[in-house]
Amino acid sequence: MDGLIISIKESYNELLHKVTWPSFSNLLSSTTLVLIASAIIATIVLIMDVISNQVLSLIYGLFI
Repeated sequence: MDGLIISIKESYNELLHKVTWPSFSNLLSSTTLVLIASAIIATIVLIMDVISNQVLSLIYGLFI
């Protein structure tokens, strides 16, 4: 049990004194970048889904 308490205290100390936290402007720009990249990837996946749906509908239409 003492090992767990020591580990928690060391983690807390490291978070306070050794971690370099980003500034708000860096955090905001990183968040914006992630949101834009996510929107682009989601759009690409949507386009691929629509195209594959159309192709499969065409193929199924030929055999039914």
